[in-house]
Amino acid sequence: MTIQEAQNTVDQWIKKYGVRYFSELTNMAILTEEVGEMARIIARQYGDQSFKKGESAADLGDEMADVLWVLLCLANQTGINLTEALQKNIDKKTQRDKNRHIDNPKLY
Repeated sequence: MTIQEAQNTVDQWIKKYGVRYFSELTNMAILTEEVGEMARIIARQYGDQSFKKGESAADLGDEMADVLWVLLCLANQTGINLTEALQKNIDKKTQRDKNRHIDNPKLY
């Protein structure tokens, strides 16, 4: 699935099952919540924290998909074509950082 297909799929789902998009501010709050859930799993699986008693390991992929879902909603709501935005961002990073990381001795 391309990014554009993902944006279209989310839009169709919202129109069929979701009644309407939540407001942009609500979706921003939901995005923050979902990133926090993803961070909790990463902190426990890859960081120094352990899972709390009774807390089970959640599905990191599912949490990442939740983050992507809400990001796609926000893109649709604000008229952002994420395919174009991502390509523009890659071009910017390539121009700005093409030698920055290669020349960084900390990375070797």
